[in-house]
Amino acid sequence: MIITTIAMIATLSYGSGDLEKLPQAWNAAVEAAVSKGVAGEIGLTDRSATLYLRAVSAPGRSHRTGAIWRWASVTKQITATLVMQEVAARRLSLDDTLLARLPEFSGPTAARITVRMLLQHTSGLPNPDDTATANAQAMPAFYTRSKVGADGKTDAFGYCAGKPKAEPGTGFSYNNCDFIVLGAVLERATGRSFAQLVQERIARPLKLGSLALASDGNTPPMVRGHLDATQPEPSFNLATFGPSGGLYGDSADLLAFDRALLSGELLDRPNTELAWSGEPKLGYVALGVWAFPAALRGCGGPVRLVERRGEIGGVEVRNLIAPEIGRAIVVFADRSDVDFGEIWQGKGISFDLASAGFCP
Repeated sequence: MIITTIAMIATLSYGSGDLEKLPQAWNAAVEAAVSKGVAGEIGLTDRSATLYLRAVSAPGRSHRTGAIWRWASVTKQITATLVMQEVAARRLSLDDTLLARLPEFSGPTAARITVRMLLQHTSGLPNPDDTATANAQAMPAFYTRSKVGADGKTDAFGYCAGKPKAEPGTGFSYNNCDFIVLGAVLERATGRSFAQLVQERIARPLKLGSLALASDGNTPPMVRGHLDATQPEPSFNLATFGPSGGLYGDSADLLAFDRALLSGELLDRPNTELAWSGEPKLGYVALGVWAFPAALRGCGGPVRLVERRGEIGGVEVRNLIAPEIGRAIVVFADRSDVDFGEIWQGKGISFDLASAGFCP
């Protein structure tokens, strides 16, 4: 079974880098990931170039490099980078409140919610995932709307300004409204739409030809996923995720984004470090990402990792950066039931790839 599956791996492309250290451990980790159900794309980059990019297929699930994937909650990492650019320019502060930045935001806790709380999911705002399910696969109705209300600004001042779930700052609770509202904060602070900011500050400077924000009726065909071996993903409108999950692009563009973060091209080092400072009391959540020390196989000591996961429907994304080592790993998978494991447990797909890619 493993031999059959591995035989379906697509043509490999390499960039510059320490290639002599890649094939044995890295290829073994990729093969193990495929044997455990990963079909999609797997990539590895250092600060200067893509070292490795493969499309990996499985029976009935063929893939190719260059395909368009939804980036899902990796969008939040882009949103956080845009926010930190404003912080670096001193046009925004992490301690600014929603009341100060968005006076028309009608939520009753606006005076106590800060930009930092939104970035760390401690705002207590309403959660779109709590809306009634809209189909048999239990997709919340918030994400199935079309046309009316299906954009970040409308939702930021509408649903997300509704009855709070908790008092701000009292605890971590993952919530897409946090980043939908951050999108509105960015738009107010810059005078540009979120889609324009992505293009002007991320896509064009880095020459990312595929990166864009989903919009009603104007989203290209992209890889669709499955919930398991037989069940296709439910219907939804990617545009409703906005700055929390609405970006799409190819895997090469995500690797290039990671290189820009590693090299300081998008954000200066002090603010990058601030964004990548995980809070142990909150489960190592940082600003739009998670940052934590990990004991990887082959490294002499703990390695700091910056992780951003994404999942919408049947597509999963893993974006993993090792700042001190200067490398990043990107994985797109077409089934949501793939068990990547937890790196801190010292086993599983993510642990094996991280060990092979960061500790060759």
